[in-house]
Amino acid sequence: MFSQGAKPQSALVFDNEGFGQMTCGETKNSGKLARKRAHAAGGQGIAILVPIMLVLGGCTTVPLTEAGTLTSYSNLSAPKGKFEKKRVYFSKDGLKDVKTVSIAPTALTPAAQKRVEKQKDRLLLTNAIDRAICITMSEKYEIVPFGTPADLTVRTAVTDIVPTEPSVAGAAKAISIGSSLALPVGIPRLPFGLGGLAVEAEAVDRDGKQRAAIVWSKGANSFTSEARVSPVGDAYDLAGAFGKDFSRMVVAGKEPGNFDLRLPSGYDIRTSFGGKPGSAICENFGRAPGVVGMIGASIGAPPSWTDKGGKLPVTATNVAVSAEKTKPSIGSR
Repeated sequence: MFSQGAKPQSALVFDNEGFGQMTCGETKNSGKLARKRAHAAGGQGIAILVPIMLVLGGCTTVPLTEAGTLTSYSNLSAPKGKFEKKRVYFSKDGLKDVKTVSIAPTALTPAAQKRVEKQKDRLLLTNAIDRAICITMSEKYEIVPFGTPADLTVRTAVTDIVPTEPSVAGAAKAISIGSSLALPVGIPRLPFGLGGLAVEAEAVDRDGKQRAAIVWSKGANSFTSEARVSPVGDAYDLAGAFGKDFSRMVVAGKEPGNFDLRLPSGYDIRTSFGGKPGSAICENFGRAPGVVGMIGASIGAPPSWTDKGGKLPVTATNVAVSAEKTKPSIGSR
C-alpha cells in the first residue's frame, strides 16, 4: 500500500499534562493545544475527548528522490520542510523578463505509472497539475501552445504516488460525517491508507538553461486532508497544491513558504470556482470543479465524479529532459 520509504508515522507522547500525537511535525504539546481548542469550542468533556482522538491521527511521508527528469540537480537547495518536503532553485535574473510560457504535458515515470492501475486516474492526476500550472501562470504570462518557442518551457514529472486506500477513506468519511452531527469538533481521519505524491519540475529558457526547478513530495494527513474514495484521492488534491506552489515560485521569483498566508486575488477566487482562466490554452485542461468539487470532496466522492478533466487527452511520452537529450521518453500519462 505504501512505496518504499513512504509510510504512515504515528508516535505517542505522554506527560503529566495529557497526551497527543506527533504527526509530521506535531510537537509534544499536541495534547495541551487540543484541550485549549476544545475548551474554546465549549465543554470539559470534549476537552478530554479530543486529545484521545488525536491518538488516532497520522500522516504519510513520501521521500525526496532524484528521478533523473531534470536537466540538473546541482542548483537545488538542501531539503527543507517536514509536512511538505522540497528542494528548490530559481534565478531572479533569469525570470524577471519572462513574458511567454509553454507548458509540456505532465509525465509519469515508469515507477509512478505502476502505482496507479487505471489510465483515467493517471490522466486525472497529471491534468490537475497541468491545470494548476496553466491557471496560475496565465495570471501574469502569455501561455503559448506546447512546442511553440517561448521564454520559458515548464516540464513536470510525477515520480511517485502513494495510493489512497478507498475502503479506508470511505470508512473515515462516514465516521467524520457521523461525528459532525454529534460533536462540536471534528474527528481526525483514520491514520491508515493515506496517500501521497512526489513530483519534479523545472522551467527552462529558450536555450534550455534551467531557470527554476523543484523536487517536491508531500503526504496526506489525518487533520487537513479530505478522505476520498479513490486510489488517487489524496494524490489528486496534492497535485493541484504542487502546481500552484511551483507556479507561484516562478511568477514571484521567490521561494514559496510552507504556509500560504497571502490573500487570494480576485483572479484566484474566480478561477477556483471554475471561472475563466487567463489564457484560452488553459481551457484544454478544463476548469476547476468549483463548488461542485468542494461538495464532492466533503462527502468523500472520487475526484472523477466532479472533475471533467482535460478536453484534449495528451500522451506525454516525450516530456522529461536529461542533460544529454531534450525530451527523452520516461513513460506516458
